[in-house]
Parts: sequence; C-alpha cells; structure tokens
Amino acid sequence: MKRKHKVYLKLNLLSLFCIGVSFISITLAWFAYSGLSTVTTEVDVKAWNIEFMKDSEVVTNEIVIDVNEVYPGMEPIVEKVSIHNRGDSNAMLSYQVVSARVLNTDLENQENGYLVDVLSHELPFHININLEDRYIEAQDGVSNFSVSISWPLDSLNDEKDSKWGNEAYKFQQEEQAKQAQDPSYTPKKSLKIVISVKAEQFIDTEEAPDINYNVGDLILYDVVNNQKCETLSSTCLKNYVLDTNNTIGDSTVTLLPDLYETYPSGNYSNYNTLLNETATTWKGTTRALTLEDILKVISTDNQYSYLKRDNLSDVIIGNLEYKNRISTIVEKSKEYNGLFSFSSEKFPYLSSNKCYWVNTEYSADKAYAFQKQDNITATIYGNDKNTPCSIVPVIIVDKANLME
Repeated sequence: MKRKHKVYLKLNLLSLFCIGVSFISITLAWFAYSGLSTVTTEVDVKAWNIEFMKDSEVVTNEIVIDVNEVYPGMEPIVEKVSIHNRGDSNAMLSYQVVSARVLNTDLENQENGYLVDVLSHELPFHININLEDRYIEAQDGVSNFSVSISWPLDSLNDEKDSKWGNEAYKFQQEEQAKQAQDPSYTPKKSLKIVISVKAEQFIDTEEAPDINYNVGDLILYDVVNNQKCETLSSTCLKNYVLDTNNTIGDSTVTLLPDLYETYPSGNYSNYNTLLNETATTWKGTTRALTLEDILKVISTDNQYSYLKRDNLSDVIIGNLEYKNRISTIVEKSKEYNGLFSFSSEKFPYLSSNKCYWVNTEYSADKAYAFQKQDNITATIYGNDKNTPCSIVPVIIVDKANLME
C-alpha cells in the first residue's frame, strides 16, 4: 500500500518586484519485505516516516518561508529545512528543479542540472540550492535541504540588469491592470520556481551513493602498504574523502591526506619534482591536487563559500556541476584579481596554517595556493610562484583495499 503526500515550500520575496518560490513535493510510502517470516501469510512491513522540520517545528503538509525584501547588495539569506528519517528503512534523497518561470517566460529544462545552473549564475540575483546528504539512515538519520538567496551590488552586466529591471516593472504593471479589471484575479509573482525533493527507500544500485565514502569522511590509510589501517603511524595517515558524489558503482575513492602531516615544500616551479618525492615512496596511485578538486567540495556550501574580487561585490560560488561552470568561475577569479574563501570550520580538512600549492596556474607569475586565514576562514588565492609552499598529493585508492 502506498500513501502519497505533497509538501510545498513557498518563498515570497518582495522588492522592486515580487519573487515567489514554491517547493517541496515528497512521496512517502510503506515498503513491504518480499519474504515471509513464517509459513503463514503474515508479511513484515517496515514503517516509512520522513519528517520535515523548520526552526525546530515539525512541518507536515506545507512549509512557508517569507522574506520581506530582496535587493542589490543585500546580505545573503539562507533558509534551511531538516529532513529526518523516523522510519525503519534507510532512505535516499534527491531533488530536481521541475520548472522555473521568470516574468512571462518559462525557462526550458533542457537537461539535468540546467535550471539549477541558471538560478545559481544567470540571473541578477542568485538562488542556490543544496542537499547536504543524499543518504539518511533509518530511525535517526538527518539531512539538510537549504536555499540561499543573494543579490550582489554589482553584477558586471549593467545592460542585463537594466533590461531585467525594466521588464520586471512592465510585468508588474500588466498584472496590476489585470487585477483592476477583475478584482478576483490574483497577480502572478515575478518569479516562480518549483523544486521537487524526493525520498525513496535506499536500494543498492550502481548510481546510489556509497555511504562508506561521503565527502569529508575520515579514513585511515597506509600509504606504503596500500591498505586500510587502524593505528596512526609514519605510514598510516589520516585521509579525507574528496569525492562529492562517490557511488556504489565507483571502484575507487579519491582521498586527501591530512594537511598537518609533513610534506615536501618549495617554489611552484619545482611542483612536479616535489610531488614525485612523495609519489615514489607511496605505493598507491597518486596525482596532483587541482583547484577543481577543492572548488567541487567548497561549492557545496551555499552560505559561506565566496568568490571575492577587487572593487566588486562578493559572490557566493554556487553550484558548479553543470558543464564548464567551474572553468567560467575560475576565469572570473583571474580577471579581477580574485580569490575564493570558505569556512575553515565546515571544511577543516582543507584548512592548514601552512600554505599548499594546487597544480593550477593563476597567471604568468602566480599559481593557486590555499591556506587558513583564521579560525573561521580559509582562502584559495594567487600566490607568487617563488614563495615556498607545501605540496600534498591526491590518492586514488581501490575500494577493495579499504575493506575490513
């Protein structure tokens, strides 16, 4: 027997124009075991109970988030909904932007990830969506779904901003005229987005998340013997999962060794030589750490991960999964002497008091390096190539070598 509920989260933003965002639809159900517990016709049934909470209050049928104003230069607003698995079955979560309308134009959902990218990067304001964990365990598992809204003061595209603003004003006037002619008419919001968040019973498929290798998970790995280990030593090191979406079908996992170990240090011109010093002593497969590796991780935070540039407003990095979006944002950082900042509290495994090179050039005389700035913030910045920084490899490990 299946039971379906739909829950919608509406986000109303009022400024020069109104923005309405509604989401979440979720299917809840009962799942029956396929086997019989006895020779009788009794069948064991597991309870399926996914609970949404906002501001410590249980939400059942509808979630409404009201934001009074949105305007250029506003402080980013983040709304969070926690998803609790109170049932007896493990659950897998996913979301999809079902539709998006800007004024009178419906944005075509051309392919997977397209609308998420448009909302994150292609409008004067930015709406960034994040689902923290795709897997939640039975009875006590929790994940967080969040939406952040921001509007940089300067977008570097005055023509587009003016056009969008003029069209929004015209749209408002037309909607008000319709209401004047027919008082029962409800004016449409300037923007409407429908996001579907789905919870399903977790099934071990090739595409399902591998719960043993979530991004940031700590793994003890012997870099010489190429196997999992239990006690820290000169070869048994702390490592952290770098993959943001490691699946059951993936045969390997990408690990970043603990930044508080001792690694070769030198100028960027000696990067490959210093990297090989480590690679020749470690038995597993290694490669250079790149800017893309780090950006994929920190961009999952839609609240404290920023692109910062000289004389321009800070911009939340946003979703980077669609096509060549990473390349686009890297070029933006180079063009305006920019850097990337992120929370050293949220990503402690990417934060060290020492500077570390990444194998990505910034300019003719600079390369990207990253370093902890204080207890709150770390940055990825263009560093003079003659500055000595440490070099840490990325390790590609067969999952079979990490089995108990």
